[in-house]
Amino acid sequence: MVGGRVVDDATASDGMDKADLKAAYRHGRRDAEARRRRHPIGMTLTFAAALVGVVILALALVNGSFGRAGEVVDRTLSIAADRAGPAAADAGRSIRDAAG
Repeated sequence: MVGGRVVDDATASDGMDKADLKAAYRHGRRDAEARRRRHPIGMTLTFAAALVGVVILALALVNGSFGRAGEVVDRTLSIAADRAGPAAADAGRSIRDAAG
């Protein structure tokens, strides 16, 4: 049981008193929490990858196959890449003009 008591005080061995038992329990919980911590960047990347996977699955469902879904993604990325180059060049010129 998560968050429940591991050992009842009445069944504690004679070698361990209640304070030792509680300290060991708290130490074990801290160790378990430390193992479950997730790095925010790793979780963000995992979420982004899952989102991309869902989009690809949706495109495959709409287009009838993964091949056609791939064509749609390739075409969309190609259009975005064609537009990104001139936009980046314009942004660079704007920054140079503002600084100079």
